[in-house]
Amino acid sequence: MQPRRLEDAKKKITGFVLAALLAVAAVTSLAELRTVSAATAVRDLAAATPESVGVSAQRLRRIDDAMKKAVDEKRTAGVVTLLTRHGKVVHHNAVGVKDVRKSDPVQKDSIFRIYSMSKPITGAAMMMLYEEGKWRLDDPVSRHIPEFAKLQVLTGTNPDGSPTTEPARRQMTMRELMTHTAGLGYVLNSSNPVDRMIIQGRVLDTAAPLQTMIDKLGKLPLMAQPGTRWSYSIGVDVQGYLVEKFSGMKFDEFLRTRLFEPLGMKDTAFYVPQEKVSRLALVHNDSKAGGLEVDENRPDPKVVPLGPSGGGGLFSTAMDYARFTEMLLNGGQLNGVRILAPRTVEMMRTNYVNPEALKTMGPGTGWSLGFQVVMDAAAAGVPESDGSYNWYGIAGTWFWIDPKEDFAFIGMLQNQNLGTARQIHALSRNLVYQAIMD
Repeated sequence: MQPRRLEDAKKKITGFVLAALLAVAAVTSLAELRTVSAATAVRDLAAATPESVGVSAQRLRRIDDAMKKAVDEKRTAGVVTLLTRHGKVVHHNAVGVKDVRKSDPVQKDSIFRIYSMSKPITGAAMMMLYEEGKWRLDDPVSRHIPEFAKLQVLTGTNPDGSPTTEPARRQMTMRELMTHTAGLGYVLNSSNPVDRMIIQGRVLDTAAPLQTMIDKLGKLPLMAQPGTRWSYSIGVDVQGYLVEKFSGMKFDEFLRTRLFEPLGMKDTAFYVPQEKVSRLALVHNDSKAGGLEVDENRPDPKVVPLGPSGGGGLFSTAMDYARFTEMLLNGGQLNGVRILAPRTVEMMRTNYVNPEALKTMGPGTGWSLGFQVVMDAAAAGVPESDGSYNWYGIAGTWFWIDPKEDFAFIGMLQNQNLGTARQIHALSRNLVYQAIMD
């Protein structure tokens, strides 16, 4: 090749390489710009178009279709769903009715009994007091609750049905109390001797002060030696008592003044005021005749409890709960109001169950200081990202938070058939993730 042609060829190749490098740089810069834009956007939970935060509006409609189908098939009376991403609300819909006997529709601001979705809120209150130095993870619980100093552990039953016990080999710790590994029983399984004692002894009684619960619990055996087994427990109600003791405030007052009011959770409380009762969605059961019927065996929502249940006593709305989840997604603050430090939020989404007790949990999951956490999504068989965290209420409400994808999803329904509700929960996970585009 002649020298001039060779030089021209080199210039062309150089030009192509430069153009390619510039194109790569432009794409990289655009991706970085999108990342920076999402990270620095105002996280105010304002309504936004799905596409503005990388979500497909067309695919989101599948959530609406699925929830309507669940209502049409009488699997739930009504349901409210809400999705936030990058601090914006991109989906908020309501379908169905509050009461199958009437035509009043469920609204976006309908109020629901959230039951165990109260637990993460109680956990947040505990972590606020942790930040103030009121307690440490390895503290023995008896340091703060002397009534728990000499607990026994159930080993079996005598022929007359009375329990056989042995002393606890060591004191339960605050870490174990926070992660359901302290050995405490609950009220969910009447065939279990410890649960049966808690039920028959009315240990959970909202008409009595929280101190009464502690006095009764201190006389009952544990289900297992502390730290040896994960067992969903009354431990979060005990945490509510500790919030009172550490703060010097009534538990409900602490939540109202330190959490709900600062976050703008105006419809979240342990009771429903008379002027809001018309917004309450009722709990339903499966009817023997098919379909659904209202569960009449529920406490009066208007009664202010003397001993509020940190494990299951709150009423709330989808939007209120979104304010709570957004505070966590945003490193402990919302709209300039700081509730928790970023490191504390990180603790709240990190597994704190020790290896021995972790063996008794479901594959790929752990428990943090307030939530179930997904440590290995493939092992757990779920579409969430590793590091997502979640929980649900026994009447069907549910939520999960995915820090990697920077979104939270909240669902509210009231069906006591938890098997049916859990099917809807699982379906919602598939439909949310298929709508996330970047």
